[in-house]
Amino acid sequence: MLELEVRQFLPSTEIEVVNPDIELGRIKHVLFDFDGTISLLREGWQKIMGPMCVEMICGEHEPTPEIVKEVEDMIEETTGIQTIFQMQRLVEMVKKHGLVPKDKVLDEWGYKAIYNERLLRPVRERIKRLQSGELTVEQLTVRKVFNFLEELKKRGVIMYVFSGTDREDVQNEAKVLGVDKYFAEIWGALPSIEEYSKEKVIKEIIATHNLHGPEVMAVGDGPVELRNVKEQGGIALGVASDEKRGYGWDLHKRKRLLRAGADILIPDYHEWDKLIKFLFCEE
Repeated sequence: MLELEVRQFLPSTEIEVVNPDIELGRIKHVLFDFDGTISLLREGWQKIMGPMCVEMICGEHEPTPEIVKEVEDMIEETTGIQTIFQMQRLVEMVKKHGLVPKDKVLDEWGYKAIYNERLLRPVRERIKRLQSGELTVEQLTVRKVFNFLEELKKRGVIMYVFSGTDREDVQNEAKVLGVDKYFAEIWGALPSIEEYSKEKVIKEIIATHNLHGPEVMAVGDGPVELRNVKEQGGIALGVASDEKRGYGWDLHKRKRLLRAGADILIPDYHEWDKLIKFLFCEE
């Protein structure tokens, strides 16, 4: 007989409290992932990266279900890290399967260039439609994220973006969406891999501001940022949002965030007022 999962929510809300023992009320610095946590400009990136990886592994050969599954698992496991590290994994898979002639195998930068070129087509199209008035900022951000950011700002919280997307791109996309004004710093991937990682950013912020445990919170839809902040004793707020709609639960994403150690889970920010009161013990 299957055991039913028991989920605990704040009364009359969709705010799921996974870790009821988390210490709240002390948050001073918050680090946000960007894509899928704030922005929907890159919605569907997995459906671009997945087929591209399969194509690079198989070359002229027909893809097998095993290879497709292997790529899906890689993307699932690495969501939130820098794209270049995902492309390093791709290089390993290409070489392991040996379906592509050695002289046709690219390095991680070559594969990243192909992926970025394909991904940026829909991103640029969405930006164009936003600037023409065909789309609104609300349609390209997770529901009610502006309300949540505004309330954090009112409480003097210092906020940052730390993304696996290239820094120049994430800074530009934050500006296009009008969220850049909320952040003290917007970090993203740099040409030199060693210069930037989410783990490094968290450690530097904690050391610079002499922060302790629950004074730091990460907000994200990928396992990397949540694990990194949990390792430092911080709070992990998982955003398990359906990116296609921009609101509501993505239960697959929820499972991934549970495995990463999320303390609190939300489908989006539509209950921002109750979430803020809960995080800052203002009830």
